[in-house]
Amino acid sequence: MGSDLTPTDLAARLRALTTARVGLGRSGPAQATDDVLAFALAHARARDAVHASLDADALATAVESLGHKFLRAASAVPDRRTYLLRPDLGRTLAADTDLAADGPSDLAIVLADGLSAQAVQAHAPPLLAALTPRLRGLTLAPVTIALQARVALGDPIGQALRARAVLVLIGERPGLSSPDSLGAYLTFDPRPGRTDAERNCVSNIRPEGLGYDAAAGRIAWLIRQALDRGLTGVGLKDESDLVALVQPTGSAVGRT
Repeated sequence: MGSDLTPTDLAARLRALTTARVGLGRSGPAQATDDVLAFALAHARARDAVHASLDADALATAVESLGHKFLRAASAVPDRRTYLLRPDLGRTLAADTDLAADGPSDLAIVLADGLSAQAVQAHAPPLLAALTPRLRGLTLAPVTIALQARVALGDPIGQALRARAVLVLIGERPGLSSPDSLGAYLTFDPRPGRTDAERNCVSNIRPEGLGYDAAAGRIAWLIRQALDRGLTGVGLKDESDLVALVQPTGSAVGRT
C-alpha cells in the first residue's frame, strides 16, 4: 500500500523523534545555510563544554541539601590544557590529597567534572536525589567532589574511603547533540590499576536521554548486584529491565 508522504514529510517525522541530523536540506550541491549554522553552533557548544569549569561550591551546596556530607579532591592535573593532553594525570590523585574515612562503607560516590562540567552541574544533583532513597540500608561514604578528574580517579578515592564499591558520576565527552551528557561508572573493590572491563557504565543521563528516575533504578540495581556478587564489569550484566518486568505493581526495584 503506497504512502502519500513526501521525502520532506518523512524527514520531518524522523527529526521529531531524534536529535540526530537526518534529512538535511541542500542548496544545489551544498548543505542549506541553516543546517551549516546549526552544526557550527553545536560544535561550539561541545567545545565550550570541554573547557568549562565546575562550580564546586554550588555543587557542594546541592549535595548538602540532599542530606549528604561531602569531601573535596582533585587530580594531579594543574590546568585544563594539561587535563586534555595528559589523561594519565587525571587518573591520579593530587599529592596533597587527604581523604579521611570515618570507617568502611558499602559505597563511595564521586561527582567528577570529566569532559563536561555542565553535565555534572546540571544532572548530578537530581540524579543523586533520585538515587539516594534507592540505596536505603547501605552505608555511604561522604560524597567526593573531584576536579580535573577522569573515571579512574574514583579508584584511589574509593580505596582511601575504604568503600566496597565506588560510583563515579562524570561529565561525558560532549557530542554534537549532547554537550551535557552524564555518565555513571560503577567499580567493585576500587583500587588503582582497575580497567574499564571491570566497570559497569550507565550513560547519556539527562532529560533528553535516560531520565533521572530510570537511571537511578538501573544504577541502584547494579550497585546491589555488585555488592552481592562481589564483582562489576563484564561479569555483571545489566538485567534491571528484566527484573522490572516481573515486579508486582507498586513495588520498588532495588529498595529495602
